[in-house]
Amino acid sequence: MRIAMLSYHTCPLATLGGKDTGGMNVYVRELTRQLGQFGLHVDIFTRSQDEHVPHVSHDLGYGNRVVHVPAGPEVPLPKQELTAYLPQFVAGVQDFARARGIHYDLIHSHYWMSGIAALELKAAWNTPIVHMFHTLVLMKNRVARQPSEIEGEYRLEGERKVLRAVDRIVAATPAELAQLQWLYKADTRRVTIVPPGVDLSRFYPIAPDEAKECVGIDCGNHMLLFVGRIEPLKGLDVLIKALAILRQEGLFERYPLCLAVIGGDPDASPEKMSAEMARVQVLCKRYGLQDLVAFLGKRSQESLPYYYSAAEAVVMPSHYESFGMVALESMACGTPVVASQVGGLAFLVQDGVTGYTVPSGDPKALAQRLAMLMQDGVLRQQMGRQAAHVAQEYGWNKIAARIIAIYEELLDMTRLGPAAGHHPL
Repeated sequence: MRIAMLSYHTCPLATLGGKDTGGMNVYVRELTRQLGQFGLHVDIFTRSQDEHVPHVSHDLGYGNRVVHVPAGPEVPLPKQELTAYLPQFVAGVQDFARARGIHYDLIHSHYWMSGIAALELKAAWNTPIVHMFHTLVLMKNRVARQPSEIEGEYRLEGERKVLRAVDRIVAATPAELAQLQWLYKADTRRVTIVPPGVDLSRFYPIAPDEAKECVGIDCGNHMLLFVGRIEPLKGLDVLIKALAILRQEGLFERYPLCLAVIGGDPDASPEKMSAEMARVQVLCKRYGLQDLVAFLGKRSQESLPYYYSAAEAVVMPSHYESFGMVALESMACGTPVVASQVGGLAFLVQDGVTGYTVPSGDPKALAQRLAMLMQDGVLRQQMGRQAAHVAQEYGWNKIAARIIAIYEELLDMTRLGPAAGHHPL
């Protein structure tokens, strides 16, 4: 089986923590690796953002390729500018397949722009489409903290177009299924729930002393960890305010700790630093937390298990998460998670079992749960063990097998004709 995987706006090989790199990059990369182990051939098509990077790479093994397709300037561009280059991207994918005489059995697209490209390719190839949105604009706009975070009508129209025309939607959680049903009025007969997976060969508990020695952070031997893009949606400001409350209550005197922040570019010049990075750094100064918050910038996926294992807890104060890959990776490393009770996090983090969930945007509630967890080593260890146990059910081998079942079902339906199961949305 040959799969054309589309990840138009971001490359799955990109270093995590950048503006447009996160859980989706990990998902596409790790699913492709696992599909390769099962004998499927996958070509991932992404827009070229660097003319010095080879247009075809084999970094994912098993004969799978990442194809960087020139479409517009080969530099990073804002998402709102990328739609203009979708026709060039589609033509580049077609040229690649034509030059090599490849027929793809199925298209698997990620994010709404890739879905638009998939529809054009389907028209040319008569190939079924599996699609994942990863995030939904109606949800993101609902929790936007300021007008600049609200995305325009063009994206909503694009998402609705994709919903109407693709053959199968993969939703990460029951929450996403409900959002598609109630916010988008989608017919759920073509929506299947399959959560993302985790690489259990990479993310597993490491002895804390070994992990702490590896990451080399000296903060009283106790560390909280935040991993993610530095943008308002991720709620890092809420975590900083929670730390200010803990300091005011005297917790740090009894239990010294620090916060490590992975993501963004904290050392950028003032004119190049993102507005949110500048804002959270100002918050740290305002609350006198400069010595307790370490902004580490981007980190490789290979280094993350050491950070997760070195942390007492991973904190995800997001206002919206379609799933929450960071939470799953942390759990696999045996580290409890304290997260906002939103989207996929409410589904993944079992309150009082693998960590805690708190109301979104509530620093007092977050501070209370962090205090409980930080002061009770037995509780942390128990939650960590339970978290690692739960994560075993999300191994990529199990998740990829469920995705392959969707592929096979769609191909069977295609062979039988449209009467076999295509229901317009």
